[in-house]
Amino acid sequence: MAGQSEIGECTPVQGMNKRIQGARYEKLAGEYLRQQGFRIVCVNFRCRIAEIDLVAREGKYLVFVEVKARTTKGMGMGYEAVDRAKQARICKGALFYLRRYHIDPTMPIRFDVISFDCGTVRLIRNAFPFRENRW
Repeated sequence: MAGQSEIGECTPVQGMNKRIQGARYEKLAGEYLRQQGFRIVCVNFRCRIAEIDLVAREGKYLVFVEVKARTTKGMGMGYEAVDRAKQARICKGALFYLRRYHIDPTMPIRFDVISFDCGTVRLIRNAFPFRENRW
């Protein structure tokens, strides 16, 4: 499948809290994106309404990336956790980012998801549309 590759065994780490695990997968995602030709411009952008895991450039696009991981198959795929509510929060955070850094409103943006699922990484480009009218 395009955008999917193997990263190793499905090995949950006992006793590792979610924040540490999240940071680990965000680091892996950044490395993966660099290998795919992206340039990382921001890691863990936070505002009161949202957190955006990674902001990157790919060609003409400014890309907002959500990173999700699942260590067991019983929990479903990581990308499935990016539901409409999560998408709306990410869009709000992206709009805040654009305004805060005075980014040209004509710059094309995109929302991607990187899903780590039991040893497989999947990059889903253009995973969902910008939903400015949701708030």
